[in-house]
Amino acid sequence: MIAALREAQNAALNNEVPVGSIITLDDEIIAVGSNKCISKNSPIRHAEIEAIEYACSILSNYRLPNTSMYVTLEPCHMCCMAIVNARIDNLFFGAKEPKTGAVVSVDNFFKSNFLNHKVSFSGGYIEKESELLLKNFFASKR
Repeated sequence: MIAALREAQNAALNNEVPVGSIITLDDEIIAVGSNKCISKNSPIRHAEIEAIEYACSILSNYRLPNTSMYVTLEPCHMCCMAIVNARIDNLFFGAKEPKTGAVVSVDNFFKSNFLNHKVSFSGGYIEKESELLLKNFFASKR
């Protein structure tokens, strides 16, 4: 999770919403990602999507079995579906997202009956650090 927090800090330095993500395979980091919505002029360039695309490129596979994702903020619906489609097995997240968090805050997406892949998840890792980074970022914009 510390590596994901570093990615979030890098995002903030680049004037992006500070969310960072990493993907591991056999306890080794294989991909990192941070928000790039502003720099890429794209609403879908969330940290999770960036990390998934990078991992798929590294492994030359659109599926990522036996991998885990660590992200500093609870994923939205779009990112949750990408996690399912990539067949990531485990998700660990930091801060809850009370407005758009689809894992536990506004929805329990991974418990949906229509999914063809189950993702285990847990949250609250480096939660305070992730919240503080987001709070400070948005305070600096006001």
